[in-house]
Amino acid sequence: MLKLFTGTANPKLSQEVSRLLKIHLSESEVVRFDNSEVKVTIKDKVKDSTCVVIQPTSNPTDTNLMELFFFTDALKRSGAKEIIALIPYFGYARQNREHLPGEAVSANVVIRFLETIGINAVYTVNLHDEGTEGIFSITFKNLSAFDILGREVAHYLKNNKNMEEVAIVSPDQGGVERAQNFAEKFFHTNKVDIAVIEKRRNLKVAHKSEALNLYGKVKNKTCILVDDIITSGGTLVHAAEFCLKRGAKRVFACVVHHDFSPGASESLARSKIEKIFISNSIALTPSQNFPQLKEVSIAPLIASVINDLM
Repeated sequence: MLKLFTGTANPKLSQEVSRLLKIHLSESEVVRFDNSEVKVTIKDKVKDSTCVVIQPTSNPTDTNLMELFFFTDALKRSGAKEIIALIPYFGYARQNREHLPGEAVSANVVIRFLETIGINAVYTVNLHDEGTEGIFSITFKNLSAFDILGREVAHYLKNNKNMEEVAIVSPDQGGVERAQNFAEKFFHTNKVDIAVIEKRRNLKVAHKSEALNLYGKVKNKTCILVDDIITSGGTLVHAAEFCLKRGAKRVFACVVHHDFSPGASESLARSKIEKIFISNSIALTPSQNFPQLKEVSIAPLIASVINDLM
């Protein structure tokens, strides 16, 4: 028997998944004390059941991670046969290597915690670096939201998928493979050229980067910037400006996760990006919303994966 649980990070997404699967969310209780400690209690019978916990580990990352750990321990103590952590947004994924001497490789630490606490499998959506998959010693699945997002973009563009009129753009060199994969799915061919923004990141100042050059054809085209995460928004804004300076007619963005830092919404709202398509992997607060933002639900993607477990 499968039991579906939600953490407190994004209950709306979990409720959508529950409705699509036509199964109730199992009962649990999360209590936060005044000293910032958290207590998780499982209030449903889970003995010998496969239990799925939906919990993005987005801001506040540490708080949401600890809640997930406590869910796992409580489920194990209650006799769950298997525990699957469905983490729509995987916090710390960008800290997957030692960029400067003396830095912790935080992604590795989080993965070891997940394995040690007793989770049997981890499913996530568009992990920042696919190479991180090799660190896991438990079952790991990296799902892609780009099919769902791409369909929404195509619908908005009235299904214009003419490569002579539309250009797929990677806003930095590290995202070239990601943009290529999106382009192949969007145009339904692997014979796709993408444009790339050359970017220099300041490793000593968080979320600071500078666009240096653009390689590829964007003149007189509608540009779709493809990325996995928005934080400050600076990378997208600079990339859009570069495309327009090089003669692009319009600029859109298609990004999976909106891990907004303070001021990101305002910066993006002032930009010349016509529409930004994002998923609901992270709960969007009212203060983070703005007219150009179009949120697309990934509940069908998650429900489909869970349905295969039933």
